[in-house]
Amino acid sequence: MPIQLAKTVHVPAAPRPTKGKRGGVEVLLIHNVEHLGKQGDVVEVKRGYASNYLLPQGLATVATEHHKRMVEKHRAKLEEIARERLAGLRSQLQELMRTSVTIEANANDEGHLYGSVGSVEISRSLKQQDLMVTADQIILQGPLKEVGLYTVRVKLAPEVEGDLKVWVVPSSSDAPTK
Repeated sequence: MPIQLAKTVHVPAAPRPTKGKRGGVEVLLIHNVEHLGKQGDVVEVKRGYASNYLLPQGLATVATEHHKRMVEKHRAKLEEIARERLAGLRSQLQELMRTSVTIEANANDEGHLYGSVGSVEISRSLKQQDLMVTADQIILQGPLKEVGLYTVRVKLAPEVEGDLKVWVVPSSSDAPTK
């Protein structure tokens, strides 16, 4: 029986990163990367940063001419999506600014809380009103430790932020009896 040789199949090599002007490599960001760029940007980074972090984590891809053309085609669509998202966040912020939150907490007769009210409690109270705001989006100067009215900063996006009124009241079981 004659021996048959296997056919060799030519597999194209993975595209090599193009060299940048400053000696690094050019990559196309798939996701926003803090301190580097936004999705769709072509940035120049050191070869090790690209091959050891950005590419394996799926944060970037090699910036080929094909990828650059595809990004340019979709850039308008991405910008429209971003505009719609910002418009939605702005309307959510307007609704938040018209709302006030009341939180009951255990307090003594002078109005000092036994504990404190933080962003988690404020977020939980907003969710009960069907307003979805995470605790990370609520910016406090410090925990609220006394009964009263507070103005709290809410940051839904870097360019979408406003104020929210928070009432901290003593819980009904702590109310003084006559």
